[in-house]
Amino acid sequence: MKSQFAQMLSALVLITATTTASALDNDVTNHTASYIAMPAAKGQTQAFAEFLAGAAPLVKETEPGTKLWFALQAEDTLAIFDIFVDDAARDAHFSGAVAGALNENADALVSGGWTAGVVANISNSNVLSMKAPVELYTATTATYISLEAAPGQSDNLRALLTAAASIVADTEPKTLFWVALQIDENNFAIFDIFADNSGREAHFAGEVAGLLKDKSAELIVGGWDDGVIPNVSNFDIIAIK
Repeated sequence: MKSQFAQMLSALVLITATTTASALDNDVTNHTASYIAMPAAKGQTQAFAEFLAGAAPLVKETEPGTKLWFALQAEDTLAIFDIFVDDAARDAHFSGAVAGALNENADALVSGGWTAGVVANISNSNVLSMKAPVELYTATTATYISLEAAPGQSDNLRALLTAAASIVADTEPKTLFWVALQIDENNFAIFDIFADNSGREAHFAGEVAGLLKDKSAELIVGGWDDGVIPNVSNFDIIAIK
């Protein structure tokens, strides 16, 4: 079993090495990310969504190190996902104008306010691999998936996710952006965006999802049914920087 998995990873690494360079953003060595899912305060979902939608131009104007920034919504949950060129850029973001404005308005907009509703829900991570964005502003929907590596399988899950970006780039034209993340030693995530739900459906029927499903019983706590599917969060995109 271990030798078969090693062979699969070797094949994935070979695919990565031979992928057309223009299809991927290969320089992600220092890139970091953050994801914050925030429950709207009662009766404030629309106001919170409008606040986040209005923040995108401010991010663009004031945060050159914030490479990508997405405002997201799933019913009464609002979220922000962003990619930074390095840790310093992430620090600048959290001390910037948008974070300051959110801090000032959190008591009104976010259930739990700034401390319990925003700060407690920040998940910072390092970028493992990325399909560079294409047709970015046509995207309407996004998915965030958290994954916990099974005991002793962190290195193998990291290797699969690192190699997977090239497969997405080669085989999933409707996946407009895809990034694999490592949160800590045992926790990982995937974030991707699509023009519409048909792109998401194609992604979950694609090669990377198939590989992950085939190996999930070995690599992921809870396997596919209990470790992957329950941790899929789908969002509408309400703003992009």
